[in-house]
Amino acid sequence: MKRNALDALIQWQHSEDRKPMVLKGARQVGKTWLMKEFGQGCYEHSVYFNFDEEDELKSIFEANKNPQRIIELLSMIVGEKILPGKTLVIFDEIQECPAALNALKYFKERANEYHIISAGSLLGTLLAQPKSYPVGMVNLLDLSPLTFDEFLAAVEPSLYEFYCGIQKEQPIEEIFHRRLMEACNNYFIIGGMPECVALWIKYKDPAKVAQIQRELIEIYENDFSKHNGKVNSGRILMVFRSIVSQLAKANEKFMYGAVREGGRARDFEEAIEWLVSAGMLNRVYNISKLEHPLAAFDKLDQFKLFVFDTGLLKQMAGIDNSAILLKSDYQFKGPLTENFVLQQLRGQFEVEPRYYSDKNGEIDFVVQYGTEIIPIEAKGGEDKSAPSFKRYIAEKQPEHALRFSKRGYRKDGYITNLPLYLAKKTRELL
Repeated sequence: MKRNALDALIQWQHSEDRKPMVLKGARQVGKTWLMKEFGQGCYEHSVYFNFDEEDELKSIFEANKNPQRIIELLSMIVGEKILPGKTLVIFDEIQECPAALNALKYFKERANEYHIISAGSLLGTLLAQPKSYPVGMVNLLDLSPLTFDEFLAAVEPSLYEFYCGIQKEQPIEEIFHRRLMEACNNYFIIGGMPECVALWIKYKDPAKVAQIQRELIEIYENDFSKHNGKVNSGRILMVFRSIVSQLAKANEKFMYGAVREGGRARDFEEAIEWLVSAGMLNRVYNISKLEHPLAAFDKLDQFKLFVFDTGLLKQMAGIDNSAILLKSDYQFKGPLTENFVLQQLRGQFEVEPRYYSDKNGEIDFVVQYGTEIIPIEAKGGEDKSAPSFKRYIAEKQPEHALRFSKRGYRKDGYITNLPLYLAKKTRELL
């Protein structure tokens, strides 16, 4: 599969300021595959070490702080010389060996000529703890499930070619609009988990995909109970399971009382931090003003939580595929669409998206583009009503105001209507 992160890794490979690379991301998003693919395609050799499978590896790092000695011993284990710049050294499940994570610091300081990449599940939660890793001594890269463009490249390569060529304000012919909208609906059902996408390509059987999604949700929920940190695993599970009902409310703002009656911030805030750090949930803060810089106006006690993969959210909500495919106005269409738009917007702008809400209404997302503030409306259907959005535009007349919906690509006064499938190209089309 084509992964956009590969371009970032190639840039890292050739960068003069390169540090050991740490890949973050939820379990099963394709970190191991990406590291191996990168090693095979971009290096003369690659060597792979898995700390979960090979317990004896840990002793090498626990007994040695000298990177040259570590490389010598690793070379012996794989039976080939590890060469600076020519061999990619892959450490997988590195969270199982804190000494190895810490050793990345020594590689940066004393042996930066070696190219080292590492990953592990729940690494984000570990990195969020102070003193648990070499701050400033590593490069970090987030890996998410496949975004819509990556999904399209895997599922319909010829349509992907057309998609890549779409330019700013280009009218999209009805036949292509229909096909892209169909692919977008399929993405809502299948999502971007690599295993689900691969299964869909192979069998085109939605029941098989749904089965994998159910298993993935179970794996994640089991992970919560296995984690042995300070955060109560029962509370992590309660927060995770409350997401669908939180998003189904008229006001999607996260309510602690909706997790458990009488629930308060202090009961659940650590569990939320854990889920966000683990890459399982995406948090979007409400802001008090639509002004630059957005982060200065965060209301830290008001936020929404979305699931990191739209296909998994669809499965958790129990939405029938026919509801998505047959255009009916089903319950939960709005939250599912917002989840999708957020998943595509993340990583496109320097500042993470926010939302704006006051007593008069709400704007689904707000992004910062340079010093410009762009309001965004996400619509699941073709309906155009959005009073707060329109009021803001009438007052401020911003240079850009975007509405994502199932309608075609066109400018409508101050508002640019973008079909949902172009959400991943937002920045490119500004």
